[in-house]
Amino acid sequence: MNFLRPRHCSPRSALLASLRAALAALVILTCLPAANAEDAATAPASAAPTPPAATAPSFWDPNRTPDKPDLSGLRQIRFLTEDDYPPFNFLLPDGQVAGFNIDLARAICVELDIACTIQRRRWDLLIPALNDNSGDAIIASLAINDETRKQVDFSGPYMTTPGRFAVQADTTLKSASPPTFADRPIAVVAGSRHEAFLKAFYPRSTLMTFETPALARNALKNGRVQALFGDAISLSYWLNGAEAAGCCVFRDGPFTDPKYFGEGIGIAVKKGNAPLRRALDYALARLAQRGVFAELYLKYFPVGPF
Repeated sequence: MNFLRPRHCSPRSALLASLRAALAALVILTCLPAANAEDAATAPASAAPTPPAATAPSFWDPNRTPDKPDLSGLRQIRFLTEDDYPPFNFLLPDGQVAGFNIDLARAICVELDIACTIQRRRWDLLIPALNDNSGDAIIASLAINDETRKQVDFSGPYMTTPGRFAVQADTTLKSASPPTFADRPIAVVAGSRHEAFLKAFYPRSTLMTFETPALARNALKNGRVQALFGDAISLSYWLNGAEAAGCCVFRDGPFTDPKYFGEGIGIAVKKGNAPLRRALDYALARLAQRGVFAELYLKYFPVGPF
């Protein structure tokens, strides 16, 4: 079931250690200048300017006040999650699951004034557990796409997962445009959406494919390639963590074309459970209006993948 959240997006133990160091330090990475006008003219249309690192994205219309749904039939929410996708879900030293998704689930329950539990499952057992009524909602960074919609219903998206380029900190490359990267080696995970994007928009670049994100990151850090293209969320914490050791920085982006990077991630509920889906959408919109979502985002994403 790796189409739900591509397996190559799941960091391993080294990245988890880097994440914990980054969360403890809360170091903010300064964004570099975007591409010049000449390069921008030839860049893919999906490229967007990078906002300041301390800006939280918004996924809800700030001018629309959501109507509170009928919650009389909702007694509790049993959230299902997993523990191998920091900073969304990860284990603390005491064995407790933590992360952005966990705090967001708790904030939703406070907003709705409903009791909730959070149960940990293996990634490939999340949807089966939902469908056999072992839980009510999955909050584990499930991608919203045609495949997953066949199995579950979703709240509106509360995060997107763009792609971004990382380069060595001392590089002379001033942008990440296709002309700049022509005939240059770029590391990417084999078979990933990021590889498909590069093949479409960077046909003159030399793609060096790797089996895992860790191998691709090492290739950039060790100078085997001049750039790496991958998941911006994972890269943001690698760049700011002990493993990268200041070797590398973001260059341009983010790239957000839904054809390659999806429609975002949402909270999954059992097919047909419209009352719970409406309640979740209401709570998410209210948390955004009250600034709670922004506080949680900045707590876990001080670097800013966007």
